[in-house]
Amino acid sequence: MGIERWTLLVTGVALLLALPVFTVFFTALQPASDVWRHLVDTVLADYVLNSVTLMLGVGVGTLLIGVPTAWLTGVCEFPGRRWFEWALLLPMAIPAYIMAYTYTGLLDFAGPVQTLLRETFDWSRQDYRFPAIRSLPGATLMLALVLYPYVYLLARAAFLEQSAAVLEVSRSLGVGPWRRFLTITLPLARPALIAGMSLVQMEALADYGTVQYFGVSTFTTGIFRVWFGMNDATAAMQLAALLLLFVFTLLVCERLSRRQTRFHHTDQRTQRPPRLRLSGRWSWLATATCLIPLLCGFVIPAGQLLVWAWRTAPQMIDHRFLELAGHSLWLASGSALLILSLALLLGYGQRLRPRPLVRLAVRSAGLGYAVPGTVLAIGVMLPFAAIDRSVDSWTREWFGLSTGLLLSGTLFALLFAYSARFLPVALHSVEAGLTRIRPSMDDAARSLGSRPRAVLWRVHIPMLRSSLLTALLLVFVDVLKELPATLILRPFNFNTLAVRTYELASDERLADSASFALAIVLAGIGPVILLSRAISRVRPDHAPLS
Repeated sequence: MGIERWTLLVTGVALLLALPVFTVFFTALQPASDVWRHLVDTVLADYVLNSVTLMLGVGVGTLLIGVPTAWLTGVCEFPGRRWFEWALLLPMAIPAYIMAYTYTGLLDFAGPVQTLLRETFDWSRQDYRFPAIRSLPGATLMLALVLYPYVYLLARAAFLEQSAAVLEVSRSLGVGPWRRFLTITLPLARPALIAGMSLVQMEALADYGTVQYFGVSTFTTGIFRVWFGMNDATAAMQLAALLLLFVFTLLVCERLSRRQTRFHHTDQRTQRPPRLRLSGRWSWLATATCLIPLLCGFVIPAGQLLVWAWRTAPQMIDHRFLELAGHSLWLASGSALLILSLALLLGYGQRLRPRPLVRLAVRSAGLGYAVPGTVLAIGVMLPFAAIDRSVDSWTREWFGLSTGLLLSGTLFALLFAYSARFLPVALHSVEAGLTRIRPSMDDAARSLGSRPRAVLWRVHIPMLRSSLLTALLLVFVDVLKELPATLILRPFNFNTLAVRTYELASDERLADSASFALAIVLAGIGPVILLSRAISRVRPDHAPLS
């Protein structure tokens, strides 16, 4: 396939995946209603302020957690390092709304923490002030604890892939490890850090379960309130379009921030540098730095879920439970492979011919990640329903037969929604990996007669192994937890673990939902461990450096 045909294919696929987003914008162009004017006069400013605060807070929080832990486990040697390599990824297997339910049960006034404080010190309600978990800072903390593995995983892969040659030069000039980290290691990992932070910020903007449970007014809660409470789909789509403008601004800023910078290595020696051995208080400080987010992001909420599941599992685990687990694993695996293939196609096509039209199409396809799952599902359902009606009308007119629903309410519609929703997860990882491959390698392969497809298979894919594995894991776990789009688009009588967990939790049956939530966690643990080990084996370790 030549470059021009590849470009046409990439542009067409990207625009097709952007169809739900275009549907949202098209619906939002309808004349403003009284509901929209009411929103502008009353709560729109709160939606904007809270959403921006949440986005920035989660972005900073995930960087503060993910970057130090990624550097420590990827570059240093300290007690527990091998265990932390994979354990720090475990929080990403817990849905954010389950984290919110768990911590609310632990930290609310009637929870065990405040109850223990009152009994220990003989306090009454007026004798102390306890931080409110159901607040904007509380929602920011919950999302940061769940989402920091995105930054950690991409940053650690970038640290592991850095060339030893550059660091050896800095050591020969007398640069210490901490200054080397700030002036060399971090700038070289910048594409991965920006990609990770962009993902978590878009995820924070699209979150509904956590902010709704904590009573925080954001764009997503406003969209649901207008759509289902005020029954105004146009006003809801207009809110969604405004949310997309925030995401578009975020993506533009990310591109401009690294437009003139190149991050690929210019030396052939890319072996991993020796690990920095930490000793004394520095080693225990490193252990504590990795242990705290693991305790708060996984051990404590998972422990609470285990306590609940211990009481309810005998009644909840049956043949229906196993069927739901099979549905979830099949959807997550199939979607992850499909989305990874699409991300590789779009990322490589953009590298081949970085024309403005191609870049715009790919960026448009990436906007779906920040759209709330329900809105995106409607954006898929509306055009698919229109196609079904047109085909049914045509077959009735010409053949006297009714085709019914060919696309709506099928697994194809669900997989399409997953692709539009989670493509940026894989695309950011693939693009970050491509930026570290020298363009001269493409030119050399093509000068030897290799066509673009051969260059991709023989040159890029082997070099992108860790980035592709990272993208595969991220999409697998995200699809495993996906809820709103699955609720709306799934075929009749087709449920998943996430759907059942939400149904029970929304009925305040948190103990009954624990078995299904733990199944989601367990399904994600295996791929997390395998991926972490695969990334570590990309290049063998050198002996630690004292």
